Amino acid sequence: MASVASRHLLAALVLCVVGCSSTATAPGPPAKDSSRAFLAGGLPVTQGPSGLRSDAPATSRDAQNSDGSPTDQLVLTAVDDVEQFWNSAYPRTFDGSFAPVESLASYDSDDRYGPDICGAESYGEVNAMYCFLADTLAWDRGVLVPTGQSYFGDASIAVLVAHEYGHAVQYGSGLAGVFTETIVKEQQADCFAGAYSRWVAEGNSPRFQLSTGDGLNRVLAGVITLRDSVLTANEADELEDGHGTALDRVSAFQMGFTAGAGACTGIDLDEIEQRRGDLPMVLGTEESGNVQPGEMAVDQNTILTLMELLDVIFHPMSPPGLSMTLQDCPGFPTSPSASYCPANNTISVDLPALQQMSIAADRNDYVLPQGDNTALSLVTSRYALSIQHARGEPLDAPVTALRTACLTGIAQRAMADQVELANGQLLMLAAGDMDEAVGGLLTNGLAASTVDGSTVPAGFTRIEAFRDGLFGTEEECLHRY
Repeated sequence: MASVASRHLLAALVLCVVGCSSTATAPGPPAKDSSRAFLAGGLPVTQGPSGLRSDAPATSRDAQNSDGSPTDQLVLTAVDDVEQFWNSAYPRTFDGSFAPVESLASYDSDDRYGPDICGAESYGEVNAMYCFLADTLAWDRGVLVPTGQSYFGDASIAVLVAHEYGHAVQYGSGLAGVFTETIVKEQQADCFAGAYSRWVAEGNSPRFQLSTGDGLNRVLAGVITLRDSVLTANEADELEDGHGTALDRVSAFQMGFTAGAGACTGIDLDEIEQRRGDLPMVLGTEESGNVQPGEMAVDQNTILTLMELLDVIFHPMSPPGLSMTLQDCPGFPTSPSASYCPANNTISVDLPALQQMSIAADRNDYVLPQGDNTALSLVTSRYALSIQHARGEPLDAPVTALRTACLTGIAQRAMADQVELANGQLLMLAAGDMDEAVGGLLTNGLAASTVDGSTVPAGFTRIEAFRDGLFGTEEECLHRY
């Protein structure tokens, strides 16, 4: 988000949030259903084991250059599983029958003398890929797969294979070809990976299992980690040549998980652009010619400006007050870092704690994206509680967390437009804000929490509710949740 203290000075304010629904155009509001808090894509939230089953059948295929390691065996098991999924899903999605990829190849990206893969040197290629001309699926057993296992679990490797195998399905079915935009192929593959993940979560896989609570959260964390870097205005042409932002990738994954592989065939450039709406995709340029920095300090003035902006966005009859020190609240526990008290309609904040959580960090720091909106989206969510209180909604029910995330999404979307305040200041969403938003909701869920800071267990559902707000209205949020 960009904060403009005057018409001649532009500074970036990055907000941290996380996800929501599958399309940019919100459908008619469904009936309110409190059970949504305990569902993930329509499945009950479970906290059981995730990963390779102890009784998984032996692998049926071999890989070129394999060292026979457990790492390669895990990937080969995933290949078998994804092929079993497509044996049943392909006839329901495309004409004709499913044909497995012709060959598989393993390599170690740390090996200076490793084999060429897809016609290129494999040394330093920390990647997994589908090679169209050779009809080969290849992976790095040296760095990529072990790192994914370590941080995101065995199930994330199966999802990685499902994504790469999705490219083979695209070419084999004619859904995409060599001239199809990269972003379209990547979004379709993310969607196919989501459809496969649903198949596993439903218990259909004889090799892997996936809980819809922590297990799915870790898979989504892996999806977010592999997002594109934030682009500048001079790099805008690259928007069609990447994998997508965190919001892009999670949205496509959720589409497949919720609606199945058939929904993925509808992804094209127009659909992606519609789903992105008017959210900023590249960092702007200041009048000085410098690239907009994307971050600014979270201080008292920033919080005050945010509160003024939220007054303009929501137009409450009685706007909440603000205390710059965390206050106790009669009848309700205080939520961490920022809290709302219905007894006096006041938001109170622990400014040092907010400043600590707003320190910019990313995958190079071995965390999901975070920045100043990790803090500011939390303050926004406490404002969303005041809106609910004014409407007589409960503030401590599980569904409150989702309603809060949805209303936070409403505010975020409004910040994509210039809104001038009475003091001449402006706040605007900036490229990268949604990456931080998605990361924050998945990491701690505070922007999707009740009055005491409690959230729902499925990051999938927290993100889904936020996205409902991004592309919906305040009334739809209050009706749906």
